Amino acid sequence: MNFQIAVIPGDGIGPEIINEAIKVLETIGKKYHHHFHFQKLLAGGCAIDKVGTCLPDETLDLCKKSDSILLGAVGGPKWDTLPGEQRPEKALLRLRKELNLFANLRPALLFPQLKDACPLKKEIVGNGIDICVVRELTGGIYFGEKGRKSSDIMGEIAYDVESYSVSEIKRIAKIAFEIAGKRKKKVTSVDKANVLESSKLWRSVVEEIANDYPDITLHHMYIDNASMQLIRDPKQFDVIVTSNMFGDILSDEASIITGSIGMLPSASLGNSTLGMYEPIHGSAPDIAGKNKANPIATILSAAMMLRYSFNLNKEAQAIEDAVTKVLKQGYRTPDLIHTEMQLVSTKEMGEQIIKNI
Repeated sequence: MNFQIAVIPGDGIGPEIINEAIKVLETIGKKYHHHFHFQKLLAGGCAIDKVGTCLPDETLDLCKKSDSILLGAVGGPKWDTLPGEQRPEKALLRLRKELNLFANLRPALLFPQLKDACPLKKEIVGNGIDICVVRELTGGIYFGEKGRKSSDIMGEIAYDVESYSVSEIKRIAKIAFEIAGKRKKKVTSVDKANVLESSKLWRSVVEEIANDYPDITLHHMYIDNASMQLIRDPKQFDVIVTSNMFGDILSDEASIITGSIGMLPSASLGNSTLGMYEPIHGSAPDIAGKNKANPIATILSAAMMLRYSFNLNKEAQAIEDAVTKVLKQGYRTPDLIHTEMQLVSTKEMGEQIIKNI
């Protein structure tokens, strides 16, 4: 089979981790007789430097024509002084909106081999942590009306509007319930319905959708309590469904309790098989070009692409099994290293995973 993959290396460590994911996919292609065609495209800070905009029209057009998108990371302090609409991160927001990628799946799995890297007590971690955060991605406060105005009494005022429609909530809730049906059949919907009108609508719509999934247990939780419970007792969660901003916060919190933010992949999906796959960590400019970055999150993102966009479950499992084997063998990048482990570079970690496929 032939697949066209748009590749956006981006900024910072992006090119380094993307290169290892491409090598892994090429290995999968040879073993299982698939042809992955990669086309590297500009987006982010590097695009600003080269063509003056964070998301060139050519990049967006080619992404729309591709079977899937693999992205590294965008942004960095070099571009922090740019106006909001010109910052590198705007490339991600526009890609998600233009491609209608409204659902962000962020699995947070604590590998048994990384229990010592988890900051939580062993009695809290128990036999492991396995959570999937389903984050609404194209609505809410990040895409709402925003601006500034002046007041004679209070001076300058800035505002960002949080809003959600019934249709936006329905489609993300359905995805969460479908995923829960393949897991432990439990959905926790996180909102702030005691304060926010948008959350009140969110809660009522999620309850309506829950009626279509009688075998799934639904719980509601306020965002402040959810943030605490994720640290206090993470094992209580299976699938968490929540808004754009709350999901952004909770998924990053979930990442650190699984050992390292460098371990967690993500998938941004819509109504078609086209998806965008990326690690949840940032561009890490402090280690860019030093061959120190952990490529596992990007490699696991590539595995999610095989599963969700290409329906290649066996091939995706081969990558995930290879990552497990490498961790069992004691190989660790600097973010994971502790006593009696073998320190490896970005490239060496990629090579070890390839050897175990």
